[in-house]
Amino acid sequence: MTEITNTFLDIEPLTLANTCIEKDSLKGEVAVVTGSTSNVGLGYVRAIAWAGGKVVVSGRNEKAGREAERVINAENGPGTALFVKCDVTLEEDVLHLAKRANEAFGKVDILVNNAMNLALNGPVLASPVSDLEQSFAISGRGTMLTIQAFVPAMLERKHGVVVYSPTQFHYSPPMIGGAMYTAGKAAGTSITMSLANEIGPYEKTGVGVFCMIPSGVGRVSPSRRPVSPDGRELGEPPRSSTYGFNGPIPPEANAAGLVYSILRADKLHGSGISVIDAFHEMQYPFPHPENAMPSDMRRLTDHELTLVFRNSGPGFR
Repeated sequence: MTEITNTFLDIEPLTLANTCIEKDSLKGEVAVVTGSTSNVGLGYVRAIAWAGGKVVVSGRNEKAGREAERVINAENGPGTALFVKCDVTLEEDVLHLAKRANEAFGKVDILVNNAMNLALNGPVLASPVSDLEQSFAISGRGTMLTIQAFVPAMLERKHGVVVYSPTQFHYSPPMIGGAMYTAGKAAGTSITMSLANEIGPYEKTGVGVFCMIPSGVGRVSPSRRPVSPDGRELGEPPRSSTYGFNGPIPPEANAAGLVYSILRADKLHGSGISVIDAFHEMQYPFPHPENAMPSDMRRLTDHELTLVFRNSGPGFR
């Protein structure tokens, strides 16, 4: 394991063996995760692979993508992971991603839209419009392109899961993600939840669509802390010590919540769940068994999801 995690990717050992998730619970499934060459997305593909699924690592950083492929195959066996370089804002790249995934694994059962650019952190009054356009291109256009590339086949086979990673809807210190970043995230969430309503009940389609909110998740070192276009250094994600973590929730832990939720996509279809609620439901014992949480998951309603992360503000004072 030391040889596997001794990598420039800045990863930690996976902890799914300490949860209620069974080792081969996703055996036979194939997942495409956008923006999965680092941090949250890399945690997702590693966890899905641990649970028995085949994974397509996708992102613009070829060096990191090749290394992620190596790490996952070393952890789970040859042929588990495939890296495909892809800029989700480009239709030709997304079509190539779908072609390579289907050639390698024959199908795609799980689509996780996670891609985003943390450098898009500027404020409304000081950012160029091009930053907003790029944010919408990644989270809005990119999400729509991948949905159109993968979901029709899922509906035809009556089997599939589509997940979007919303993060937050507007800048609210000390969260990472300024106005340009969060505007794009809101667009991606809207498209995803509209898709859920368009395709109809899970019972009829066999395709579950939901949002997984990785609040408080990240691994941000001071030397690589995101900086906004106007030069302001942004803080780390909020500390989560009340949930048994010393600092931000590690991507590896967050990914366990995603796998648990994917396995229950029928119950989450058309809704959303935060990683903390997923932890409560699965009684996640990270990092020590005594930190296991009581089961009290509450599904976010369609209305609540549109208002997530204080989107509506406090109301009358």
